[in-house]
Amino acid sequence: MARLTGSLGCLAAMAIMAGLQAPARADGEPDFVTIGGGGFDVNDNETAAQLELQFRLNNRFWIFKPQVGLFVTSEAAFYAYAGILTDVFFGRRLVISPSFSVGAHHEGDGKELGGPLEFRSAIEFAWRFDDRSRLAIQGGHISNASIYDANPGTEFLMLNYSIPTDVFSR
Repeated sequence: MARLTGSLGCLAAMAIMAGLQAPARADGEPDFVTIGGGGFDVNDNETAAQLELQFRLNNRFWIFKPQVGLFVTSEAAFYAYAGILTDVFFGRRLVISPSFSVGAHHEGDGKELGGPLEFRSAIEFAWRFDDRSRLAIQGGHISNASIYDANPGTEFLMLNYSIPTDVFSR
């Protein structure tokens, strides 16, 4: 629970900062298809490879934008989620994106997380290119917030590439 509380505090601070950003920087941002690869359960002894696909929409709800995604691991685990994120711009190139989602998890042959309902908090540090694509490092935490008897939680670390698209806003 302490990890989730700390993650939520970090996301809240980033959201406040996002509210102070210059709105013009984010107004012209497209939707993104994000692909990523990295490690699942990097904090423990059941580390597995992780492949992820996300769709990040630029439909705004105040400072937040919706995201949906899914990942699979080399241990046949699966997680599908939906949530919110915000982009905090530092100049034209550096973008920090905290996010929070809720989703369904199946452990496959990998780490048992306590139950199917799991919460995902993450923060991404991205470099934004001239074509608006982004290359990023993302770290995050998945946990059930102690709604089940067991709540081992886990951390993940990803290398993401976000491809701008207008396919969702046509």
